[in-house]
Amino acid sequence: MSWPSPLVGYENAESLPDKVNADGKSLYNPPAPRSAAYDEFPKPIDSSNNAFDFHVYYMQSDPEQLEFARKLHERIRREFPELRIYKFFEKPVGPHPVAMFEVNTFTPHQTGTLFGWLVVNRGPCSVLIHPNTDDMYRDHTELATWIGRPWPINTDFLKRFSR
Repeated sequence: MSWPSPLVGYENAESLPDKVNADGKSLYNPPAPRSAAYDEFPKPIDSSNNAFDFHVYYMQSDPEQLEFARKLHERIRREFPELRIYKFFEKPVGPHPVAMFEVNTFTPHQTGTLFGWLVVNRGPCSVLIHPNTDDMYRDHTELATWIGRPWPINTDFLKRFSR
């Protein structure tokens, strides 16, 4: 696959300074306009329905993980009622190899907030995070990221829904 240059739009920009900040490690960045990515998702992420899915995985055969995941599901519903939170599945569904529940985010702010919150509150659960573009297979594989232990996704299932 060919990747577009990350510097598209900056081809004629001035060179950045090599100046190091007082901490001796980080580079000084001159002031610049705020990135649009703070307020809207970059293409091809489609935020018309929801931009990101967070799939919280747990081992349904482990009573402690099951109980923790139930409580985590309830906590997310209480703390983030503005998000779309799906029912609690007690068995694998779709391409997911173990039981899970899903949470959808709609804005960059919600996505970053839930990501940071789950990093410290997910307990024994793993979280698959993926954007929603027009390619379900790529979303769940190439564009996905994990918090915790990654699980193998049933990619054959996803290929049926991809271009």
